[in-house]
Formats: sequence, structure tokens, C-alpha cells
Amino acid sequence: MLQSIHHVAIICRDYPRSKAFYTETLGLQIIAEHHRAERDSWKLDLALPDGGQVELFSFPSPPARVSRPEACGLRHLAFVVEELDSVVAALQAKGVDVEPIRVDEYTHRRFTFFADPDGLPLELYELN
Repeated sequence: MLQSIHHVAIICRDYPRSKAFYTETLGLQIIAEHHRAERDSWKLDLALPDGGQVELFSFPSPPARVSRPEACGLRHLAFVVEELDSVVAALQAKGVDVEPIRVDEYTHRRFTFFADPDGLPLELYELN
């Protein structure tokens, strides 16, 4: 049976910009980086502290992803944070536009959303 999520794969339009966002802005650590010349594509494996991974891919001229209004398919990617206010402040200090913090009506946990350079919705979810 399923045990956990191993990785999430993201396709980006501007590889250097997205690489900087995920490594410098979000602080994910690089596991491996490969250029696949036959596909004119980069693959960047990034580590999350819990062992999960984000795979960042680039391809020439990928089609735009529909995310708003809500579209069928993957809705967003959520990251667990220990203390939401400090993470939001750090992102805002780096120029990232973060939505106002909300409280989940069912779990009573605080969360917020922001977007990566290609507009992919990313969520910060506080467990404390």
C-alpha cells in the first residue's frame, strides 16, 4: 500500500529563475542537477527536510497551466511550516507576494498561499 509522497514534479518556463526561487527563496537543498541535451531539458532534484523531494523540470515552450479559476487536476502544493508568521515575513522580505493568513474552518490550523515564478499555487500550512 501507499506509504508517503516521494516527490512532486514541477515543470517551469524559466529554469534559472525557478531554480533560484526554489533554492534561494524557499531554501530547498539541491540533491542532483542534470541537463538532458536530447530533450533540451533540465532536471533538478531538491530535498525537503522530511525526506520528500521536489523535482524541477524545464522543457522548451511548455503550455501554460490553468490554475485560476479553479481547474480540474492538481490544485496546489502545500508545505508544512513550524511557525507561519516568520516564514511569511521571510518570503515577503524577499519580494514574494503572500496572501493574508487564513484559518482552516475544519482543522483550525493557519495557512496561506503564494505562487512560484510560473504562477503555481503554493501553500504554507502551520501544524502548531
